[in-house]
Amino acid sequence: MQEEHTKINEIAWNQLAYEAWINRFGEPYEAALKIKENPLKRLGSLDKYFTNVKGKKICNLLGSNGVKAVALSILGAQVTVIDFSYDNYRYAENLAREANVNIQYIVSDVLKLPLDKLSEQFDIVFCELGILHYFTDLNPFFRTAYKLLKSNGIFLIEDFHPVSTKLITTKGKRHKINGDYFSSDIVETEVAYMKYVPGIESLTEEEKKAIPKAYLRKWTLGEIVTSIADEGFCIRVLEESESPKPEDKGIPKLFTIKAIKI
Repeated sequence: MQEEHTKINEIAWNQLAYEAWINRFGEPYEAALKIKENPLKRLGSLDKYFTNVKGKKICNLLGSNGVKAVALSILGAQVTVIDFSYDNYRYAENLAREANVNIQYIVSDVLKLPLDKLSEQFDIVFCELGILHYFTDLNPFFRTAYKLLKSNGIFLIEDFHPVSTKLITTKGKRHKINGDYFSSDIVETEVAYMKYVPGIESLTEEEKKAIPKAYLRKWTLGEIVTSIADEGFCIRVLEESESPKPEDKGIPKLFTIKAIKI
């Protein structure tokens, strides 16, 4: 099932992604200037985990457009990005060149990496925001992260909180509990970047239906934590955070996990 879903999601992520990133961040030279002004800012709430990365070898799994990889490179890290989207690769490579840094970008299914060459190479492996729902089984993904890390290496994940993605629907200041937190269904949805595609709002409903969709499996927080522990990690931090929007106060929007390879 995973292989079938990966093929579908790969097709979806190679449709108009480059144009979407230009619309969101600007041309690579424009985005590079902004990152160079304040690279730590581009790491978002993960910045506190990357306070001293000079000389560190870091792997960004499903690293998408490379914005965080380039920011970390500017801060002195040696960064490898792994992602299955060639469009993401194009934007990231151009962004790195404009920022005058080097990143290694491997276009590959994360679960099919040549681990004989990459095992125990990295001080930090991280992924963030909308990653886990692409997997129908979490254990192979976390097992890959474990193998990539050196002994005592750090695994970081920041993602959307399951309470907000599985249970609560938010529209402005209104919140409605209409989901099933424990559902294991596979759902079809637009890829995350689609809202940034130029002209998307002018498409007809038929044209929108023709755009390839992604298949997602949303996980509970318990399933995520258990799968990480199953693969041998020692979990040191589980942080839950709310949105900065006043109307979302009291609702968990993100979670961050820091784990150590023992």
